[in-house]
Amino acid sequence: MRAQLIPILACVLGAAVGCKKPKFNTSTPEDMLDAATEMVAKNHAEYLPTLLDIPARDITFDDGVTEASAIDEVKLKAGDMLARLVRVAGELRDRFPKQVDKEIKIVLGKGRNASVRDIAIAAIADPAAWLTAQRALLTATDLGDATAALNFDGQPIFAGALTLTQTADGWRVRFPIELVRSSKYWPDSREEWAIVASMMLAVENALKDFERDLNSGSIKNLDAASSRVGRLIGESVVAQSIIYSMMKREGDQDESAQPQTPTSNAAPPATEVKPSGVDKPSK
Repeated sequence: MRAQLIPILACVLGAAVGCKKPKFNTSTPEDMLDAATEMVAKNHAEYLPTLLDIPARDITFDDGVTEASAIDEVKLKAGDMLARLVRVAGELRDRFPKQVDKEIKIVLGKGRNASVRDIAIAAIADPAAWLTAQRALLTATDLGDATAALNFDGQPIFAGALTLTQTADGWRVRFPIELVRSSKYWPDSREEWAIVASMMLAVENALKDFERDLNSGSIKNLDAASSRVGRLIGESVVAQSIIYSMMKREGDQDESAQPQTPTSNAAPPATEVKPSGVDKPSK
C-alpha cells in the first residue's frame, strides 16, 4: 500500500510544482521588456496583461465591484485570450512549418514597412519570433523619477504618451489614462467594462473554433488559416463592438436628457424680466 502511494504522491507534487506561477524579472525597464518577450517564448502569454499599469478611479459600482476589480477582470480575460493565441500559433507551426518560416522571414524583412495584415499574420503564425525581432528595436531610458521613456527604432512611441512606470511589483507599461479617459469610447461604467471583458472572451472562443477547424484537417495551408481566423475574430469583435457602441450611445443620450439646473443669476424660463428702474452707473 505504501509503495502504491509513492507514485501518486509524486504526481501530486509534480502537478503542484507545475502549477506554480513562474517568476519574471521586471526590476529594471529593460528587464521588463525582456520579460514580455520571455512570457511569449515560454508559452506564458497569459501574464502579459500583468505588465500593464492602468490606474483605476476610486469608485464602486452599484453591484459592489470596484473599477480596479473590473480592470483586473479585463486583464484576466485578455490573458486567457493571449494564451490561446500562442497555443494556436504553436499548432500552426507544427502543421505548416515551412510556410510559417517563409511568412515570418517575409514580414521581418519588410521591417517598418510591414502592413497591418503582415503583422497580424506574423502574430498568429509565430508571435515569439515576431516579438523577439521587435524587441531589438525597443529601448527604455530610465528618467530617474520612477518613469522611463519608451522608444521604438529610436522614436518615442505615440509621441511619448506611452511610458514605463516603477511600481511595487516592478516596472510596468503605463497606460496613458489621462489621454484616453476623456474619449467617449473609454469604459466608464460597470456594464461597459463587462462588455470589454466579454470581447476578450469572444476572441478566445473564436480561436477555439479555429483550433477545432485546424485539428479537423479542413484548413490546408497558412493562407487559408489566416483568412479563417481573421473572419472568426472579426465577426466576434464586430458583434461586441456594436453592443458596446449602443451602450455608450444610450449613456450619452441619458446624460443629454437630464434637466439643466438654472444658475442663480439666470432668469426662470417663460418669465419676463422687467426693468428695475435703477440707472446704470455712469462711466
